[in-house]
Amino acid sequence: MKSDFYTAISQIAAERGIPRESVQDVVEQALISAYRRYLGNNPPPVDVKIDLEPNTGRIRVFAEKQVVDDVMDERFEIDIEDARNVRPDVEIGETVYVESTPDDFGRIAAQTAKQVVLQRIKEVEREHIYGEYFDREGEIVTATVQRHAKGNVILELGRAEAILPPKEQIASDGYRHGQRLKVYLMEARKDDPRGPRLVASRTHKDLIKRLFEMEVPEIYNGTVEIKSIAREPGLRSKVAVTARQEGIDPVGSCVGMRGIRIQNIVNELNGEKIDVVQWGADVRSFIANALSPAQVVEVHLDELEKTATVIVPDKQLSLAIGKEGQNVRLAAKLVGWRIDIKSASSLLQEERAAAEARDAAASEQLLNEAALSTAKVETRKVRADAMITYQSVLYGPLPAELIGTEVALRATAQKLNIYSNDKLIASYMIDDLPETSAPDQSDAGLPDTTEPDQLDAES
Repeated sequence: MKSDFYTAISQIAAERGIPRESVQDVVEQALISAYRRYLGNNPPPVDVKIDLEPNTGRIRVFAEKQVVDDVMDERFEIDIEDARNVRPDVEIGETVYVESTPDDFGRIAAQTAKQVVLQRIKEVEREHIYGEYFDREGEIVTATVQRHAKGNVILELGRAEAILPPKEQIASDGYRHGQRLKVYLMEARKDDPRGPRLVASRTHKDLIKRLFEMEVPEIYNGTVEIKSIAREPGLRSKVAVTARQEGIDPVGSCVGMRGIRIQNIVNELNGEKIDVVQWGADVRSFIANALSPAQVVEVHLDELEKTATVIVPDKQLSLAIGKEGQNVRLAAKLVGWRIDIKSASSLLQEERAAAEARDAAASEQLLNEAALSTAKVETRKVRADAMITYQSVLYGPLPAELIGTEVALRATAQKLNIYSNDKLIASYMIDDLPETSAPDQSDAGLPDTTEPDQLDAES
């Protein structure tokens, strides 16, 4: 007949929903702790084993003892003769395991082990309950809203609980008691000081990916692949997909007949809008698709800055940008490029303005060249302070190596050009007078070399 002890272990295992072997292991560890207390305060390190027979309820303690000639403490030492009854080849200084069950160990065990057993069984129960979730990190699980605690939403997963932190919550979900919803198991910790801990999310973009895997068989079996996801939780998401097998429409597969597949996902997310677009290796076409439902006329790329300028019809401008810039912002996240939106008319205006500016610059250059071609050429000797004088005004400084040499001056109505060896070395706006003015006569120790015949010289 099975003992009451065996029956108690079986009952605990059944009530807690954990294996009977786990309960027995807990009890054995508790009995080892009880025996160590029996040894007194600060005992030497002793290895202890428990032989627990559930069918009879018999408990035997085997303690490691050192073999000696003269026993000083029977709790930790054993005589050589007695030791050889346990192991014939044992020598002095070695250790053997000897049955050391105290006479009243049953009572000691009951008193000492009770709290340890209860505490450890709770830990084993939690580890068993949460154990199935430790390997499911990154998956979707179905949960029931249980309660709110300090901003967190506590979710019930069978007999386990998960925490939905504030930053992982969506306002449109509501989180009413008893509400069932699918959550993304973002984190599963079993080494947390407070015990096993599950952290769920409703805002993670991989929640979208897992929902598509559940609803779209082509994604689950790999014939259609999700390349990227951009999401603003609770508001709108964009999903880029591509087919890995010819003859399959990736967007149509995700939407489903009459939109039933995508509608199921939208319903699970409480109305969050989802745009499914065709991914493409060609960046231009991918960007154009990402801005759906807006139509795109043209895409200009700056490969170096990873910036795209997108031209859309005037009537499509607000649609391409979206409410508060949402559509273009999600498209940029989806593609990984910065996107600037321009209407066709604004681009035409910019091109006209640019053309007018180019024409004006060209006209100004022609006028300047014409004025220079008729301007008189004058010469000046560069002063010791690297300055030259023109119309009683000092200009410079010029490069130091030109001090004492002659330079040529050619002036128009607005600009003074200075040449050395027929090369332009400096230009000054005549209207922007330098800070220092000086008479034509040099005060730097070098004579002014301007002569009347030089002033009249023609180029």
